[in-house]
Amino acid sequence: MIHVVLYEPEIPPNTGNVARTCAATDTPLHLIEPLGFSISDRQVRRAGLDYWDKLDLHVHSDWDAFLRYSTVGRETPVIAPLSTRGSRLYTAISTDLMQPDNRDPLYLLFGPETRGLPATILGLCGDRVYRVPMSTEFRSLNLSNTVALVLYNLLESRGFPGLV
Repeated sequence: MIHVVLYEPEIPPNTGNVARTCAATDTPLHLIEPLGFSISDRQVRRAGLDYWDKLDLHVHSDWDAFLRYSTVGRETPVIAPLSTRGSRLYTAISTDLMQPDNRDPLYLLFGPETRGLPATILGLCGDRVYRVPMSTEFRSLNLSNTVALVLYNLLESRGFPGLV
């Protein structure tokens, strides 16, 4: 199963849009606090429209709480961090981390909009940090667009299980 993880998200509409994408694809969404807003914020709810009741949402008090959750029943979680500093293309996630015999959940990890994932977290993943290619003129892509792009690429690689 694929999960989307937002580490300390800052912009309410981005999180709302990610929540809507996750709800539409039956993908659990994990938010790691502190958040730059309240999830009851009108902007977050509006972006997710009326899909919040269909969302499998998990809120973790910090990175360590997320790690405790994601390692239950396994030694280490399978995490694919996305960063502009990544050395591997996002299209390699399916071959790197989604082997047919691996039943462990895959956590797609995205950082805060203004600063990305901290070096300490990226360092835990070695050379398995992924990026979306783009022109050198740009700092980054929009978070919700990046989540949708990466998530749908992985779902396509599995034949869009459970989706019509």
